[in-house]
Amino acid sequence: MIQIQQFTFNPFSENTYLLINDQKECIVIDPGCYYEEERKALLDFIAHEKLHVIQLLNTHTHFDHIFGNSLIAKTFGLKPVFHAADQPVFDKASEMGVMYNTPFEPSVPPARYLEAGEHIPFGDVELAVLLTPGHSPGSVVFYCAQEKFAIGGDVLFYRSIGRTDLPYGDHETLLDSIRQQLFTLPEEVKVYPGHGQPTTIGFEKKHNPFLQE
Repeated sequence: MIQIQQFTFNPFSENTYLLINDQKECIVIDPGCYYEEERKALLDFIAHEKLHVIQLLNTHTHFDHIFGNSLIAKTFGLKPVFHAADQPVFDKASEMGVMYNTPFEPSVPPARYLEAGEHIPFGDVELAVLLTPGHSPGSVVFYCAQEKFAIGGDVLFYRSIGRTDLPYGDHETLLDSIRQQLFTLPEEVKVYPGHGQPTTIGFEKKHNPFLQE
């Protein structure tokens, strides 16, 4: 059974997720902790629960999702893993942070790149990597078929979708990604997005105004 621990961090109300299995192993996804108290809250939780952090994953590399990459790297000796198509976004992240008045310590470079369709083992389950470009060219969703949840990044939101007006964004590509990669999943799959409240595939198919035919 996977426990999903959510934190909402930074001026952009970004959702950071910890996936925790029965062996107390932990995957950190999109650490957006920016302020010192946020960084402390994340590390204190990990220490209190006696978690063994084994991996750092990024759904994509917009600055608000990687503010805490350097913290995780320094604390646990882990480099991030993301899709190669997001490298240009990663390279501009520090510049974008300054532009939005949120300068931050740059992330360490990736340990490797994710491949579309790969499966990341995690205890008794695995996370499938779904390539879902549009919000950024290398956006991915981490889908756990066994437990019917997806960590969605900024692709699909409750009654909304990711913005596409940032560099490398593309609206039609994003809509195609959602229809082809997410709306083909079972309707009961719960989606944990990069901002805002969780939703389900079935709800969004029926009620998302951006995706009604």
